[in-house]
Amino acid sequence: MSWQTEPDRDGGRAAHPGAASGDLSIAEVRAHAGISARTLRYYEELGLLPCVRRKAGGRRVYGPDELERLGFISRLKALGLSLAEIKELNAVYAIGGSTRAMLGRLDELLARHRTDVEARIEELVALRDEIDAYRHSVGRRIGRANGAKGKS
Repeated sequence: MSWQTEPDRDGGRAAHPGAASGDLSIAEVRAHAGISARTLRYYEELGLLPCVRRKAGGRRVYGPDELERLGFISRLKALGLSLAEIKELNAVYAIGGSTRAMLGRLDELLARHRTDVEARIEELVALRDEIDAYRHSVGRRIGRANGAKGKS
């Protein structure tokens, strides 16, 4: 198990094409990770996928570690972290080699994002209430029964 993911039932390695040899082409990784080749190259350029191996002729070759890292990146993006924040986490891990330090920083980032989400939810609830009140007012002016408060 690595710092990126929790173990699955198969010991943390999902079955995928090329798993036996460990060498995956960019097309196989794209299909597995659900991202474009351009995004994959961009992540490499940013340093989010360090040490991608190359075969003769310069063709990129990916392995289980890169797939796992892509899954980690995807989960962090879904939680609202930016690529810059994800890159920072990689740097914290690389500099100190410490899972604990990286996870501590991740916890700080997630706490901040959660606070931002809570604030946005409050804003959206207030906006919904304002829309309902305005619709109620409009409904009364056009003669709708009870001002049609609520969804519809």
